[in-house]
Amino acid sequence: MIEAINRTGALLVFPIQNRKEPKSLWSKLFPRSQMRWEWDDDGDNRVARLWHLREELSRSGQVVYSKWYRGRATFFSKAVFTNLLAVLGKRKGLSKGSLSVLETLEEESPLSTKSLKQKVKLQGRAFEGTYLQCLKPLWTRGLIVGYGEIDEGAFPSLAMGATQLIFEDLWNRSQKISESRALETLQESLEGNPLVFSEILKQSKFLGENKLKLKQKRVILGKDLYLD
Repeated sequence: MIEAINRTGALLVFPIQNRKEPKSLWSKLFPRSQMRWEWDDDGDNRVARLWHLREELSRSGQVVYSKWYRGRATFFSKAVFTNLLAVLGKRKGLSKGSLSVLETLEEESPLSTKSLKQKVKLQGRAFEGTYLQCLKPLWTRGLIVGYGEIDEGAFPSLAMGATQLIFEDLWNRSQKISESRALETLQESLEGNPLVFSEILKQSKFLGENKLKLKQKRVILGKDLYLD
């Protein structure tokens, strides 16, 4: 699966409503099977097996795991993620809450969900929405990653860490790449994964950081929208 992620550049873990795009680990492993969310004893155990594989891959250090594409579990090749960081990995415009989470993880990584909530004082159901809102831009910008799981009792939780600590080499490399060059490289690397590339462009535009016009190329942004 690591080879598939590296070859494709990015793969969701599970497909979105069994669509072919964006590509997923499920579609690579079971190309002729639709996925159904079945977790009971009589269900399709391939879903649970793939969920466990997700955990193993996330702590392998050979690929990068994030809750990235529209908040869904996503794996990136190291090369693609490095260029993504060059485009999106900015602290500018983060809320105080997001900065607090990021700075906490920059002091100690990885942390479990429970430990992170305790450290940033966002425990309990009343703060769940605030906590998730703090995490969202950190995932989107590649500033945090998932790295295995930590047993917290009944269910293990995703271990999260600051990218700058977990993948220090990728972070340092990304700081030396211009945004324009990174986007050109991403366009080439994700040629077969246009929806992922269009999402990167969307987030880049949202940040207002990049005004690059890709050289005489029409880049797909969605089903019917193009950028010249």
